[in-house]
Amino acid sequence: MEAELLLDGVDLDFGGRQVLRGVSFQLRRGCLLGLIGPNGSGKTTILRVSAGLLKPTRGKVVLGGRPIERMSRREIAQRLALLPQNPGLPPSFTAWDVAMMGRTPFMGFLSREGATDRSIVHWAMEMARCRELADRRMEELSGGERQRVVMARVLAQQPSVLLLDEPTTHMDLQHQIAMVELVAELARGGMAALAVFHDLNLAASYCTQLAVLSKGQLVAMGAPEEVLSSRLLSEVFNVELCLAPHPMGGTPAILPPGPRGRLRTTKAVEAARGSTARRGEVS
Repeated sequence: MEAELLLDGVDLDFGGRQVLRGVSFQLRRGCLLGLIGPNGSGKTTILRVSAGLLKPTRGKVVLGGRPIERMSRREIAQRLALLPQNPGLPPSFTAWDVAMMGRTPFMGFLSREGATDRSIVHWAMEMARCRELADRRMEELSGGERQRVVMARVLAQQPSVLLLDEPTTHMDLQHQIAMVELVAELARGGMAALAVFHDLNLAASYCTQLAVLSKGQLVAMGAPEEVLSSRLLSEVFNVELCLAPHPMGGTPAILPPGPRGRLRTTKAVEAARGSTARRGEVS
């Protein structure tokens, strides 16, 4: 199966420093790829490069078999949708108006939405669990409610590739789980999804693959049970973490050391880094 999204040897120099170093991966339909790593490791940057918002210094990005730099913004938006961390939203727009914005790439200049567009937006809002918010203005909504509305806008694009930057931001636990389950369901239905996660357990539980990023480099990638190890995670995040059997089975749960544990000292961290296996090798 041809990859819906391909990054090949992507480097990005920004602000006088190298932000991404040789990033390569393929994202195919049916896959939910979780991108994990500490703050500042380049996760959001990878999403922006993947969406064509940043041009790589070296390497290439291919979307649906075409180099992304040869595609117009409209063509990209008809294949790929991005859920950002903090989208700018017109406060006076209703939730319905914002969700309908997802149909813009498919409507002619100055044209009004048709019955098909309205049907798709109804479906998108139902899927994102925000249909009851349709008539409310964005300024009236909580952070979690706004995030669900933006998800509806993204789904209204009906993309083949879905990029999500911390999709559970501002959400309570119930809606966090519902959001990740929705993304996993969309992937199982044939979409290709790439999502940044801070919650390692959510990522491990729902993603078909994980990519671990450290200092702009992918240091490991594969199925969660293949990638996750206490050694790798402790070294990447600079804090002791352990894996324990999950009470429901499946992928192990990732736990902090608890009250008797402690943060690694700087010397201990550096010593661990010195013994780290070569890139891509995980014990």
